[in-house]
Amino acid sequence: MVQLIIYPGFLFYGDSDLLKWHKYYTPRITFVVAPLMFIQMGIAIYLSVFEFSLLNLIYALLVLSTWASTFLYFVPLHQKIEGNRDLKISADQLASLNWIRTLQWSFIFLYGLFLLTS
Repeated sequence: MVQLIIYPGFLFYGDSDLLKWHKYYTPRITFVVAPLMFIQMGIAIYLSVFEFSLLNLIYALLVLSTWASTFLYFVPLHQKIEGNRDLKISADQLASLNWIRTLQWSFIFLYGLFLLTS
């Protein structure tokens, strides 16, 4: 939803409307996404500590990679928008670069299914 609708939608806003929408959007999407990310990290930690295996370690590293990309690339882009800096460039980068996280989360989901069935 974020990749196909929300981030591309940022590109249709003028600067003042993007600022207004972004201030409305970010706390609400964080309310949805943050618990899911923490649950995912909790599962990764649990599997790494209590059911350690190479497959579970790979799962944890995949989850860590999504956290790293989120906090190294995407949080700063949102902060630029929030700070009214490089609005169009940042919105465009969110829409195009978020495919990385979309692929990461999709792969983690498929890998998790693999772990469940193995």
